[in-house]
Amino acid sequence: MIHKFKNNGYNIILDVNSGSVHVVDDVAFDAIGIYDENGADGVRAELPKLYSDISKSDVDELVEDIEALKESGELFTEDIYENYIDEISERKTVVKALCLHIAHDCNLACRYCFAGKGEYNGAKDLMSFEVGKKAIDFLVANSGSRRNLEVDFFGGEPLMNFEVVKQIVAYGRSLEEKHDKKFRFTLTTNGVLLNDDIIEFAGKEMSNLVLSIDGRKELHDFMRPSRNGKGSYDLILPKFIKAAEARNQTDYYVRGTFTHFNKDFDKDVLHLADMGFKQISVEPVVAKPEEEYAIKDEDIEEICEAYDRLAREMIKREKEGNGFNFFHFMIDLTGGPCIAKRLSGCGSGTEYLAVTPWGDLYPCHQFVGNEDFLLGNLDDGIVRDDICSSFKKCNVYAKESCRDCFAKFFCSGGCAANAYNFHGSLTDSYETGCILEKKRVECALMIKAALNEEC
Repeated sequence: MIHKFKNNGYNIILDVNSGSVHVVDDVAFDAIGIYDENGADGVRAELPKLYSDISKSDVDELVEDIEALKESGELFTEDIYENYIDEISERKTVVKALCLHIAHDCNLACRYCFAGKGEYNGAKDLMSFEVGKKAIDFLVANSGSRRNLEVDFFGGEPLMNFEVVKQIVAYGRSLEEKHDKKFRFTLTTNGVLLNDDIIEFAGKEMSNLVLSIDGRKELHDFMRPSRNGKGSYDLILPKFIKAAEARNQTDYYVRGTFTHFNKDFDKDVLHLADMGFKQISVEPVVAKPEEEYAIKDEDIEEICEAYDRLAREMIKREKEGNGFNFFHFMIDLTGGPCIAKRLSGCGSGTEYLAVTPWGDLYPCHQFVGNEDFLLGNLDDGIVRDDICSSFKKCNVYAKESCRDCFAKFFCSGGCAANAYNFHGSLTDSYETGCILEKKRVECALMIKAALNEEC
C-alpha cells in the first residue's frame, strides 16, 4: 500500500507498511502510481503517453528501479502487522500510567472545556493525599515488571491542590528504590496559580510540563476567561515564558486549542513562537456540531490551508536558525513507537487509567463521569474486566475506516473517546479528526523532505 501526494512543490511517496518515504520527480511519481494499479506492463504502456519525449530504455530503467525498491522492502510492501493483533489483544497487560484528577475544580471557565469547567459535570472535589497514596500503590502493584511508570497530574486545575501534588510526588519517590521503579511525573496547568516556587519544584520533579494557552491575546481571552469573565492571557504569559526558560526550552509544551473562531490557527502557533516558545502544540477542538465554536465541515479546507502555511513557515524559520517544534508535525521515521503502540494507540483502558478525586477508575480522563465506563476503584481494583477487554480490541484493523488509511500507523486509530462520543462505538472513527490527522502527516513528511534536502 502506498500513498502519493504533492505538497509545497514536493512529490512524495509513502510506503505505508514499511514507513519508507520517497521524494521523486514528476515522471517517477506518475510511474509509481501507474505501477500500483497496472504493474510493470502498465508503466511501459501508459508512461510514454504522458511523456512523449521519454525513451524506452528510460522507462525500462524506471521499472527496474521500482522493482528494486519493491524487492528491498521499501515500496509496495505487504502488511504483515495484522498477524500481530491477536497476540497483542490477548497478552497480559500491565498498568504503566495513571492520570490523577487531583482537582475537580478550576479557576477558569473555558468555553470548550470537555470537563464541565473542571468539575466533570459533578461536584467540586480535591483529591486527598490518602487517595493519591492509594493510587501510587495501585500503580506499583499492577505494573508487573515494568520499571518506568508515569503519573500525570490533571484537573480541573491541579495547582488548586498543589500541596497534595507535592506529597504524592514525595511518596512516589520513596518507593522507587524499594520496588525498582522510576516515576515520571507530569503536570498540566492553566498558569493562574503558577509561581516561582512551583516552577522550581516542577524543574526538579516534573518530567514534562503542559502550559495551557491558546495563542493570540484576543482569542485566548475569549475562549479561556476566568470565572468572573476577565481574560487570563496577561496573567499567565509572563509565567509561562519564565517556566519555559527555566526548563531550557525543553520538556514542556505550550498547549492550545483552536476552534471555528480561529481557523487561521497558524497565526496563534507563530504568535507563541514569536513569544520565544520552542515546544508548541495547538490542537483542533472536539465538540458537538451544535456548539458555536465547533469545527464545521466547511471549515476543513481553510484549516488544511493553515497547516500548509504553518509547515512552510516552519521550514523557513528552521533554515534561518530560529526553528521550533510543533507537536503534530513531529514524526520519527527511523525509530518511533513500537509496533504494539502503532497498532493500538495510547493504551487507554488497559495500560493507562484515570483516577477521580475519590478513587474511582476510568479508562482515561475523557471518560470520567460516564458511569458506563466506571472500571472500579482503588480499594476494590478493576471489577469491570469486560470494559478493559473492549479497549484491548481497539486497533487499526478493528476500525473499517483505518484499515486502508495511509496514516493509520501514525495516529494508531485515533482517540477512542472521540469515536465513542460521536458514534457510540470504540471501534468507529471521528471523521473530522481523521481528515486533519491525514493533513498533518502529509505536512510533516513534506517538512522532512524539505529539511533533508539541505543536508
